[in-house]
Amino acid sequence: MSRLDAVDLDLLRALADDPRATVVALADRLGLSRNTVQARMTRLERAEVVLSFERSLSPAALGFPIEAFIHITVRQAALPRIVSDLERIPEVLQAHGMSGQIDLVARVACRDTRHLFDVDARILAVEGVERTETSLVMGEVIPYRVVPLMELARPER
Repeated sequence: MSRLDAVDLDLLRALADDPRATVVALADRLGLSRNTVQARMTRLERAEVVLSFERSLSPAALGFPIEAFIHITVRQAALPRIVSDLERIPEVLQAHGMSGQIDLVARVACRDTRHLFDVDARILAVEGVERTETSLVMGEVIPYRVVPLMELARPER
């Protein structure tokens, strides 16, 4: 996708402020036609600027109050299969490929520390996983955010 213009950024900011806003509400807020907002939303979705409309749910509310980051070292040749195997572990919320000494970092949610121990054991049992190191999340100090980046992305005026 080409660079985001001021209208795209205004639309994204409005969505960040109210993720459940309807197209009609967004059009009213931005002073645009409903068709313009719908067309831009479709373009932003197709370009994967807007990643997901899945609602963010609290793992704690689902009965999984313990979160941890598991650093995973793997045999590189097995990486695609390892990622596929990790996707089948429901407690793995997210995983990132990393540069440096750690190959993957998985964010996991568990019921308690025993459950975390078992999840770590399942990850270690994946063929090609050589080692893990687990860091317990003590609290989120800066939640996921992109609004500050929107201001940096705004074209100079």
